[in-house]
Parts: sequence; structure tokens; C-alpha cells
Amino acid sequence: MPTSARSSAQSSAPESGPRTQGRAPVVLGVAGGTGSGKTSVARAILRAVGRERLAFLAQDSYYRHVEWTSEAQLHAYNFDHPAAVDTPLLVSHVAALRRGEAVDVPVYDFVRHRRTGETHRVEPRAVVLLEGILLFVEPELRELLDFKIYVDTDADVRLIRRLHRDIAERGRTLEDVMRQYLATVRPMHLEFVEPSKRWADVIVPEGGENRVALAMVAARVEQLLAAG
Repeated sequence: MPTSARSSAQSSAPESGPRTQGRAPVVLGVAGGTGSGKTSVARAILRAVGRERLAFLAQDSYYRHVEWTSEAQLHAYNFDHPAAVDTPLLVSHVAALRRGEAVDVPVYDFVRHRRTGETHRVEPRAVVLLEGILLFVEPELRELLDFKIYVDTDADVRLIRRLHRDIAERGRTLEDVMRQYLATVRPMHLEFVEPSKRWADVIVPEGGENRVALAMVAARVEQLLAAG
């Protein structure tokens, strides 16, 4: 059963030195609903382990290329279903990083809803960190994760955060964001994302606002590194 990090956290952990060559990396997954605060938790892990020891993969980078010629076609596409994500490619990249191999991650255009054809190189590191709403849904991906964190935040807070992100960063209108939220985001959250938290090792309420939980997660990461 997952641990709910609500009130107390272990503040001390063994010190971890530089990762020795040939050791398999620690693979962490941070999942939760859209706007839950996954990015804040990922940043806390980054601060805890140090940028030089961490390779980061965002599940959003692995959306499939969408062929569309009209707004109606685009509106009918379900971006929140697991089938919208190229999970086999993500699984192959995580497996490669575990073997100590670099990977070329797709660059996705969230305005055109297509891959740009460009990639960015991610080098293997002592910690591989994955972030995404559907990480725990796919068994092949779950099996690659050493430590699974689910960020659990109230639906109204998540919606407000999604509105701000999609309007400010992805060129969306308020009406379009709300249409998608009601048509696919909320139903897919209830069908896939929310049930997937049963696979989590730790459940973090309120994301980056939960300082106690973040301290506990950071300590656990250091323990995994020391034991690895």
C-alpha cells in the first residue's frame, strides 16, 4: 500500500557520493492529474539530487503525431487516453538510459499538435526522472520504475492550473480549454489517472505546497542512491 505523506517525514538519509560507473540508475516516476503539481515535485527532486546526477523525461514529449485538417477533427482527438502517448518509444528510452545509453527525445509542438522532427539529447545519469499523468497506467512502464510518486490535488485546483498553463503557454482559449476538460480530461482522469495511484509507493497531497512530503521524497531518493 502506498504511503500518504501528510504529517511527518524522515529528515535524514545516508549521504550519497558520486555514482560509480556501471551501476544501474535509480528510475523515479512522478504521476498525477493535469495541474496537480508534478512539476514542483520533480523540481524538488532535482534540487535534492543535483542537476548533474539527473536525466529528465517528460511524458508530454511522447505524444503521437496528430493528423488533422479541421478544428472538428482536432476536437474529436482524445489527448488524455493512453493511446495518445507513444509508450513503446518511452519504454525503449527508459530501458536505454538504464543501460547507460543516451536517447534522443522528440520535441512536440503543442500548438500544431505534431512532433517537430527535432529531438533533444538526454544523457544517462545516476537518477532517471519521469513525469506524466499516465505513467502508472502502462504495466511495461511501471516495471521500469524503482520509486513511484503520485501527486494528489483537488480537481478545482488542478483545473485552475491547467487553464493558466494552456492559455499562457500553449495559445489556447478559455472556451477551448473548458471544452476539452469536460469532453476528455475529466473523464480520462476518472477512468485512468485516479485509479493508477494504487500503484504508487508514496502519495503526495497538494504537490509542491507540501513541504513535509517533499522532504520525505528527497530523503528516500538519497536512500535509493546510497543503496544502489
